[in-house]
Amino acid sequence: MTQTARFRRTSSQALLAAGLVASLALATGCAKSEDDNSDSDKGSSSAQNENAGQEVASPGTGETCDISTYGGKKLDLKGATVGFSQSEKEANPFRIAETASIKAEAEKRGIKLLTANAQSQFSKQISDVQDLIAKGADLLVIAPLNSDGWEPVLRAAGAKHIPIVTVDRKINAAACKDYVSFIGSDFVEQGKRAADQMIEATGGKGTIAILLGAAGNNVTTERTKGFEDQIKAKAPGLKVVFKQTGEFAREKGQQVTEQLIQSKPDISGIYAENDEMGLGAVNALKSAGKKAGAVKIVTVDGTRNAVQGIVDGWISGVIESNPRFGPLAFQTLDSFTKGDKVGQDIVIKDSAYTGDNAKTDLNKAF
Repeated sequence: MTQTARFRRTSSQALLAAGLVASLALATGCAKSEDDNSDSDKGSSSAQNENAGQEVASPGTGETCDISTYGGKKLDLKGATVGFSQSEKEANPFRIAETASIKAEAEKRGIKLLTANAQSQFSKQISDVQDLIAKGADLLVIAPLNSDGWEPVLRAAGAKHIPIVTVDRKINAAACKDYVSFIGSDFVEQGKRAADQMIEATGGKGTIAILLGAAGNNVTTERTKGFEDQIKAKAPGLKVVFKQTGEFAREKGQQVTEQLIQSKPDISGIYAENDEMGLGAVNALKSAGKKAGAVKIVTVDGTRNAVQGIVDGWISGVIESNPRFGPLAFQTLDSFTKGDKVGQDIVIKDSAYTGDNAKTDLNKAF
């Protein structure tokens, strides 16, 4: 790509003109997930939530991008081919809901959609996206497995001026040069909100463990930073005494928690950086004969099983992270290909589940 990135500040009025807010604040209080493996959960995820939308948190501020800066030419999205690269196996409700949302919005708009799933293998995801380009994708929506290592894809897409939107995780590259926009949550803020729930659950005293997400992506780094910074600032009586990756997987989360119980039997709380690991922790605590609520658990996602865990007393709180990116991703691409300015970082609003609303809002989870 020969164009250089030129970053521009825009007013709230300018971005509203791009149509992102009016079109995309489709629903509030929607829940996200990175949980679960059961067939019944898969059914409820897609059936109830595939058309749910997201609310943009701060669409009127920040850097923007347009097609004249990025390179390429305007096109009609209806006549375009869009390639979608999913990063992880769709045994995970977060990924199920995310893919379902992309497919549903493409079908709604009558857009040809090419899809690929990397099955949690980064080398495969790189090959997948290169294959989508070779098959004629005019635009790309990518859910990255890792943040680094995208140079081969960026070179191939840049040579053809193919716009790229990333969802739920960032890539380490130049916005409005290598890719158009990132659409996702404020992961540092998620960590802070999880810390607030942990402080409330524990009374701000005791020892806590962190089940880290997978290495190599910004979600893990930022959820950890937000949590630890908030604990240090607001609850010096809470001490993080254990950190180990559970790789965003339930089985691994259970294994790590079993080790934790052996080494730190009096642990007060567990912060799991997604619901899957939190549910694995619940399984480990049950197997160890612990009573519900004896160890306070706070997770991030918003899956049905995790929210049910609050109702059942095993989980203290869940911070939502919304995976329904279809409407927002396609509206961003539509605005961009028409020549409008779009945000380089489009941050969505996430809600939360606590003992006060878990039972009444269970149907919002997936």
